[in-house]
Amino acid sequence: MGPIRHATRGPTRRALRCAAGRATVARVTMPWRDLVAVLLVAEAAVRAGVDVLALRALDAPVPDVVRDVYPAERVQRMRDYAGARLRFGLVASAVRLVVLLGFWLGGGFAALDGWTRTLGWGPVATGVVYLGALAVGQGIVGLPLRWWSTFVVEARFGFNRTTPRTFWADTAKGVALGVALGGPLLATVLWLFAAAGATAWLWCWALATAWIVVVQYVAPTWLLPLFHRCTPLADGPLRDAILAYAARVGFPLAGVMVIDGSRRSTKANAFFTGFGARKRIALFDTLLATLSPEEILAVLAHEVGHYRRRHVLIGLVLGVAQLGVTFGLLALVLRVPALVPALGLGAPSVHTALVAFALLSGLVDLPLGIALHALSRRHERQADAFAVQTADAGRALASALKTLAADSLSVPAPHPAYVAVHHTHPPLAERLRALGA
Repeated sequence: MGPIRHATRGPTRRALRCAAGRATVARVTMPWRDLVAVLLVAEAAVRAGVDVLALRALDAPVPDVVRDVYPAERVQRMRDYAGARLRFGLVASAVRLVVLLGFWLGGGFAALDGWTRTLGWGPVATGVVYLGALAVGQGIVGLPLRWWSTFVVEARFGFNRTTPRTFWADTAKGVALGVALGGPLLATVLWLFAAAGATAWLWCWALATAWIVVVQYVAPTWLLPLFHRCTPLADGPLRDAILAYAARVGFPLAGVMVIDGSRRSTKANAFFTGFGARKRIALFDTLLATLSPEEILAVLAHEVGHYRRRHVLIGLVLGVAQLGVTFGLLALVLRVPALVPALGLGAPSVHTALVAFALLSGLVDLPLGIALHALSRRHERQADAFAVQTADAGRALASALKTLAADSLSVPAPHPAYVAVHHTHPPLAERLRALGA
């Protein structure tokens, strides 16, 4: 009996302890991983339920306030287009969720982490490779979905003008910009969390804030022309009216650009870009071809309202605050090293903690998005009111909104739950009633 007892005190007993340890880790890991996965599925189910409600609401009668631009044949076409977009969205969301859960629960995150560590490149380079590989994988999954949306759904209803060459060129430019602009930022964030200790999140917050400001400042001059051909608006009554209105309301402009939006879509748009004295108005050529000069001026008065009511500043402050919360919570995740293996993501590190944070933050995306969308819709109503007050543009703005919505087959009165979850702008019928009042 003595030799047997001696044997269990040696390697065999150590093996039993290791096996018991692995079983304990498995018992700890599985509930946390599975709990987060179940919550993500539940969040996706809520979103899907909202989309189903929106599908059912498409059969509702069109409000009286938009019947002049939604005759019977256009109403049916609007319902067909909205239904196609909603069904495609349901499929795309399901595909992304299944791929994520399959990769995660199948040990993909942990396996990728283990492979990148075998390269022996140090924590920063390893993290860049790890997160870069995940970004490439996400892009590969999303690429056929983008293609189908552009060349099947949009093309079916006559909206698409993007050629395959333009599609691939835009994709390549987007990847190149992501590497050129995002790569150094990511590497610096990883280095700061590895080297700066307890104050790393503050340094990362300051760095990311500066990065956002610089990118928005140079976007009109360096980034926008990479994707669009931008030409100055020709001299004439429209340009004179725009500059006169901007001067009257104290809105400095560096220029008015025309963008070749018709290369990609028939849908019209307009926006402002830049900071300070570098603010520019960007008009899609499709907008110029669709609206009258009075309607275009009304749309621009609405956009100016966002600046004069400080909506742009509020958005920037909220974005910067969100960055601070993100990096602060990431620092908390790093202080709980057991969380990463408990979620089945590999060994504790800055880059695996980023993935853990992304998964956990996904649980609050829905309520946070609802709150931010509600604020955005409030800002849109205020910008409409500004256009009415400063340009007497109520009638022209209402006419422009009707034309743009009808041409793009927008749903004039979608289901309230869908509005709460997805809409940054109030529904067309609501905006028209407010302008009429």
